[in-house]
Amino acid sequence: MASSKQDPDIIIHVVKNFKDIDLSTPEIKKLVKTVCNRFAEHETRNTGYEVSIAIVDDNEIRELNSRFLNRRAATDCLSFDLSDDEKGPKIFDLVVNGQMAVRQASLRRHSGKAELALYITHGLLHNLGFDDSTDGRARKMHQAEDEILQQLGYGLVYNKNTSIKEQLSTGY
Repeated sequence: MASSKQDPDIIIHVVKNFKDIDLSTPEIKKLVKTVCNRFAEHETRNTGYEVSIAIVDDNEIRELNSRFLNRRAATDCLSFDLSDDEKGPKIFDLVVNGQMAVRQASLRRHSGKAELALYITHGLLHNLGFDDSTDGRARKMHQAEDEILQQLGYGLVYNKNTSIKEQLSTGY
């Protein structure tokens, strides 16, 4: 599926400080590789990726959000691009909130695994240049998230309650 030009070296580290979710490390690695390979063709200096993902609870992400972004609330995902702009691999650190994923999945009536996959995808897309600061950019980002998650068998996650017809008519 991906050409060798689109298949950079991808090193993935996963730490699970929150274990009440059933997304396995091999599933996480497949997700990360899918996202990175999909956007590798847009990279001019693509010499690979090193992605670290920590799955944490509300308390841990609240503490990190306060320390790094001066925000005191829990959030779904924190993403950091630690890459050297001039050379070398892309280096991404993601912290995703497993506890929030369980709650949101219950409210949105899908699996915690799908919700956590959404958070990981969202963080990676931010690090790959996506921006959800405007309605138009958010639509583009959420469309990419759902395309990736559908490709991997999670189904529509972000736009789950939006029909395909509505998505087409609104530009999703």
